[in-house]
Amino acid sequence: MRRGVLWLACAAQFMVVLDVSVVNVALPSIQSALGFDEVGLQWVVGGYALVFAGFLLLGGRLADLYGRRRVFLCGLALFSGASLVGGLATTAGLLVAMRAVQGLGAAVLAPATLTILTTGFAEGPARTRALATWTAVSSAGGAAGNLVGGLLTQSLSWRWILLVNVPIGALALVAAVRLLPADPARDRSGRLDVPGALCATLGVTALVHGITRAQTDGWGGTATLAGLGFGVLALAAFALTEARYAAAPLTPPRLVRLRPVWAGNAVMLLAGACFIPMWYFLSLFMQDVLGYGALATGVGFLPHTLAGIAAARLAPSVMRRTGARALIALGALLAAAGFLWQSRATGGAGDTGYVAGLLGPALVMSTGMGLLVTPITATVTSGVEQRDAGAASGLMNASRQIGGAFGLAALVTLGAAAGGGGGDLSYEAVFRALAVACAAVALLARALPEDSAGAPRKGTVSRATSA
Repeated sequence: MRRGVLWLACAAQFMVVLDVSVVNVALPSIQSALGFDEVGLQWVVGGYALVFAGFLLLGGRLADLYGRRRVFLCGLALFSGASLVGGLATTAGLLVAMRAVQGLGAAVLAPATLTILTTGFAEGPARTRALATWTAVSSAGGAAGNLVGGLLTQSLSWRWILLVNVPIGALALVAAVRLLPADPARDRSGRLDVPGALCATLGVTALVHGITRAQTDGWGGTATLAGLGFGVLALAAFALTEARYAAAPLTPPRLVRLRPVWAGNAVMLLAGACFIPMWYFLSLFMQDVLGYGALATGVGFLPHTLAGIAAARLAPSVMRRTGARALIALGALLAAAGFLWQSRATGGAGDTGYVAGLLGPALVMSTGMGLLVTPITATVTSGVEQRDAGAASGLMNASRQIGGAFGLAALVTLGAAAGGGGGDLSYEAVFRALAVACAAVALLARALPEDSAGAPRKGTVSRATSA
């Protein structure tokens, strides 16, 4: 039964990650069908990403307070229902609205998938193997978005990039009812921290919005500064509320005082700033420099996907020998080498082919990424009490998304400046910066505890549910 729970959580996570990027290659078809202008079209992608990031902290805590099974089912139903309505949408406004609802469902669902694993598998090798599978599936979902989107749009219609979630979601709902154990009776004293939830959601949403606007308006733009300023103020109010006023905090102070949690989230924030933008710039390079179409670009990402999956599956056995901290540093340095190689291959190489310009760096950087994510996830969730498992999952997911948004905006600015303006990007500068950031991840990993996350930590009682 535990294997069934593992694959159920992985299937749900795959859907969530896939929908971040699956619409990218379908945007021209969507624009033509529904009459989007250039400004409105960006919200097909941005509406999902913004709501997803903004509600992750709240989504994680809901699983702790209202039950993991109940929240998982609600998130899955919301995500699948929005996919159905969005896939049938006949107006631009309705599609954007449903993408935002999808993002809300994803923000509830993603932390729940990780919480189900961390509470369903005892801390140690069994949990690490489960997290490695979850990581591999997440990597596959992120990388497969362009390929799946291209195949569905070219062979069927852009609508199927959303409608495909409906039968998968329906099967997952049936499986969840059968596989997930019933939630225990809810403790009525653990009420939702509404002021904290409001401050956290507004703060993260405003922060991500400000960072995203920096890509088009610049870091000194009014919308950018307003979003960043409001986000910082709201998050400061959130921290004050959690520390002094909340009876049942959304993110309990006892949680963030744990060294694996605060240090692990710092590492995840910086790692997200490296790996999430990677897909964006590689996609642009393949299409704008190498001249690939949408489907060929998706196929071009297959080595990245396969190398990442293989490395993620290998991570638990390596972690047993090296410990989590050493493996994080090793993975980060390997990814840095891959990014440095990629910078040399993309430096003014308009005639660079796929094998010379992408395949070698792809194998190195994706292997590093695959080795890195599993030990970070295992570290962040190690030693966390079951009552805080959802909050820890939501916090880690939020750190990754915020890091990715910040990294993408910063790298777009850097690439444009180094490219000399005129809309040209310097891919060499971008990938060199990514190599430096990965090296910084390796240094930051020294702040993590020395305990191996592949085995139970001393003094920690590991409990598993009856999944």
